Amino acid sequence: MKILQGDVWKRRGVSLLWGANSLSALVEPKDVVSIRQFFALVGNWPNDLPCNDGNTLVVAGLEGCVDLMEPEEAEGWLKSEFLPAVLAFQDEYSLEAALVFWLPTGKSRVRMNRATEAYTWICSAPHSNQHLDIGRILWAGAEADVGRIIDSDNTNPDPDGAAWIGLHHPRLS
Repeated sequence: MKILQGDVWKRRGVSLLWGANSLSALVEPKDVVSIRQFFALVGNWPNDLPCNDGNTLVVAGLEGCVDLMEPEEAEGWLKSEFLPAVLAFQDEYSLEAALVFWLPTGKSRVRMNRATEAYTWICSAPHSNQHLDIGRILWAGAEADVGRIIDSDNTNPDPDGAAWIGLHHPRLS
């Protein structure tokens, strides 16, 4: 398991974030864009992003979108709609910007298989016995490049404990 300490995730790559304190330190609420606004930006990316001195885009609403769909539908949507939008963001900013997705319940819903280091997302009720293979869907199986974001302000840096505030991938492909 790769551990990511420091703030590189705030400047480049794609992150799934659930650490509320880190979110509030990164972005003003008015600068968070909805998932709908994110999709509207595809092809019309701004020169300066709304937070972190123009280097970061924080998006809320991904979790709600996925939760409203049946698991099979959510997987298809992530592959056909979401992933191309994320890749378009990466192409536009050439690894010089960060894309952060706020997942309020991510800590309780992201799981890693210790043997394979594969990450899954636990679906919401009534499908809470099903998982989405986010490693395969989002990272094309490149979980080895995924780092657990550890809150440097937390006194206990346990990568499975309270210090674990998200996941970061330097570049999706």
